[in-house]
Amino acid sequence: MSEDTTAPRFRSDITADLVRAAAADSDVIWAARVSTAGEQSLEALQQDPDKSAGLINFLMRDRHGTPFEHNSMTFFISAPIFVFREFHRHRSGWCLAGDTEITLQGKDGSLRRRTIADLYQQWHVGVEDRIEAGKGGVTWHKKSEKWRAQVKQKGETHHLGLHGTREAAEAAVAEFRALNPSKRTRKLESVRRNHVRCFDERTLLAGRARIVDVMESGVKQLLRLTTASGKQLRCSKDHAILTPDGWRKAGELAVGDSVMTGGTAARPSEALVPPSLRRGIGVWTSMQRNRLIDEQDVCYLCSRVFPREALELDHVVPVALDLGKALDEKNLAPACGDCHAAKSAGEQALARRGGKVALAEADLVTGIVEDGEEMTYDLAVEGPWHNFLAGGIVVHNSYNEESGRYRELQPVFYLPAEDRKLVQQGRPGRYEFVDGSPEQHRTVGAAMESAYTEAYERYQEMLAAGVAREVARAVLPVGLFSSMYATCNARSLMHFLSLRTKREYAAVPSFPQREIEMVAERMEEQWAELMPLTHAAFEKHGRVAP
Repeated sequence: MSEDTTAPRFRSDITADLVRAAAADSDVIWAARVSTAGEQSLEALQQDPDKSAGLINFLMRDRHGTPFEHNSMTFFISAPIFVFREFHRHRSGWCLAGDTEITLQGKDGSLRRRTIADLYQQWHVGVEDRIEAGKGGVTWHKKSEKWRAQVKQKGETHHLGLHGTREAAEAAVAEFRALNPSKRTRKLESVRRNHVRCFDERTLLAGRARIVDVMESGVKQLLRLTTASGKQLRCSKDHAILTPDGWRKAGELAVGDSVMTGGTAARPSEALVPPSLRRGIGVWTSMQRNRLIDEQDVCYLCSRVFPREALELDHVVPVALDLGKALDEKNLAPACGDCHAAKSAGEQALARRGGKVALAEADLVTGIVEDGEEMTYDLAVEGPWHNFLAGGIVVHNSYNEESGRYRELQPVFYLPAEDRKLVQQGRPGRYEFVDGSPEQHRTVGAAMESAYTEAYERYQEMLAAGVAREVARAVLPVGLFSSMYATCNARSLMHFLSLRTKREYAAVPSFPQREIEMVAERMEEQWAELMPLTHAAFEKHGRVAP
């Protein structure tokens, strides 16, 4: 008997698992000592553990934060949607200046550019209609020997009086137009269908990824990075930039380093694969399928789990790009049907004779300078690569949550565990949570299960009627489980932990919601194993980020 996949399932465990890390205490020490002692070997840094601990404590105590940024950790988090709302509010780190131009790509491959501040405005506020501005202005009134201000708008003339100076009259006109704009602002759904140009980090070929969100990230200190080809990027020093050697933070780069930028190259001669050879490669690839794909395996492009029959073996580096890897099983990886079809369609351009292909190419850094403080923004884009072109340079996004627009959301919902405190006592600002009674726990469980079940039935009802997923999902509650990848460095993680964990000895008290604290506790546990000296210093100095 097959399992009913539409029946709601309930869970109280919230998980945050470290899936990728390049982080160690030696990274902090290395970054701190390079300015005084020059580059040292890892062995030299590990010769005196007590001295290393002392240096980290000094950096933490005196708030020297930069050395704690030369590392990276990526967590996969599974939690109710309301947890991500809290997580998102306190995200810190990777940010771009508002005038940064983002490269957008249409279905036909056409490119256009918009500043990230404009994208934020269009996404959250709306766009202006193209209505002609009101006519009018300032003229000299001979009889009174004064300047007359008037504006004609929507067929009506507004007289704004006579003024002793032209500047005063112009100010009156400007004030009127500011208070009575002649253009309407309205939201357009098309804005939310924008896609950015992104790049396959294995092959460096250009692709297309949908924007999931545009976020305002607060006022941050910025760097201005310039390349030999004239490209410029204004970003926070934490922002990750793709280099020929992998991802590095902007603050780690120096003049003479290389970064990856958007470019083109001639199609390789290997692109012209004879049909008979292509068929032979296909037969050989099929023969490896059962050996290289497990009964339950992960699509390397979207990171979702599928049974073997739903997966295909995909050439990571396309055959058309490098024929030498056509029979290399290390170049094969399982991909689900949708991802395999989308990737194959994108590779068809390689089979055309002549011309160029779009790909990322190295460009030399010629300048890095501090560039003031101002409001910053960031994008979240769909995977599998989570990168985009900003100012012509390939950068990473730091936050990516599961999308309900392109996949059916599964009926997994959150129920508080029995040890979850339910009752709030005290007034705002001075309250505490205490244990609930057995009857209160039963009431919570019954009410949540009933509401979840009803909501998911209505969701399924709309899908069955042909309603788009992005519309149907509106009925689902915030107790639905979702998942996301979150990338940070030790310094930004310490900022997060100081806000989202409660410790009596913390220098700055925090009172987080228990569910986001569960995420923070799990992240801290894994970080402490990676960087024990840094974690100990964080604890010793009041759990305040440097």
